Amino acid sequence: MSKPGIKVFAPASVANVAVGFDVLGFALEAPGDEIIVREGKQPGLMISEIQGAGGKLPYDIMKNTAGYAAHRLLQFVGETDRPLEMEIHKKMPFGSGLGSSAASAAAGVFAVNEFLKTGLTKYEILRFAVEGEQIADGAFHADNVAPALLGGMIMIRDNETLDIKKLHIPSGLFVSVIYPHIEILTKESRGILKQEVSFKDVIRQQGNLGAFVAAMYTSDFGMIGRSLQDLLVEPQRAHLIPHFYAMKEQAMNAGALGFSISGAGPSMFAFSDNSGIAEKINEQANLLYQKNKVPVTTYLSKINHEGAIRF
Repeated sequence: MSKPGIKVFAPASVANVAVGFDVLGFALEAPGDEIIVREGKQPGLMISEIQGAGGKLPYDIMKNTAGYAAHRLLQFVGETDRPLEMEIHKKMPFGSGLGSSAASAAAGVFAVNEFLKTGLTKYEILRFAVEGEQIADGAFHADNVAPALLGGMIMIRDNETLDIKKLHIPSGLFVSVIYPHIEILTKESRGILKQEVSFKDVIRQQGNLGAFVAAMYTSDFGMIGRSLQDLLVEPQRAHLIPHFYAMKEQAMNAGALGFSISGAGPSMFAFSDNSGIAEKINEQANLLYQKNKVPVTTYLSKINHEGAIRF
């Protein structure tokens, strides 16, 4: 009798968080991707079905973020010939700045790890998930993958060695996410960034990052707000996002602690210290983008502490 399949979920995530380009990210409660893994009918891992991707994702496991992440795990445990089938259910948009490829990679490796009962921890399979996402954007960085897999808000001291720390999350912190329906690919968004920045701005940004981390541990919402400034990347990417500065002004006037770009964009996020403000920001976002005839989706979330889960 064949072993029954399992189903897992890995969430969307917000990377950079204004103050931590490539070194900071957190998981959302929704949206996310689902993956089913079951015993296969032929040797090796194969992707049997992809739903919700509109034909944009390859079935070749060496070119698919979920498939490749799982393949790297199978190589590590010596099970590359194990007959396995994977179904991918994409339930989040491509090029949204919400870590779509990272969610797939995290879900893929987590599902196979759970199915095989390898005994490896989430942290021990993180590298394989990062390698999977690398197929999509060409960079080895964990600011989306780590929170999608591990949950919470992750601080990355060093991407190469995956030396990471999960930060404390103050009670009462809410996230508004605004996703205007345009597509910005991470590779393209990274390509416009200058390789040299002002030494003065780097010093100020270091201060913001350090203060933000300290404020998270002390639940100092005032300092969280003062720290959430992106002096380096936001000014270079804001023009890619329709009505970015109008939306930011509205959010701050509504009482947001801070507002910036989620990952490479076009999604944006705002932190608030109560759900009423977070809801108001999303309501205003819907009005602004509807007025300007730009389709938009908003999400209201707390920070997801679990990351990838089996259900």
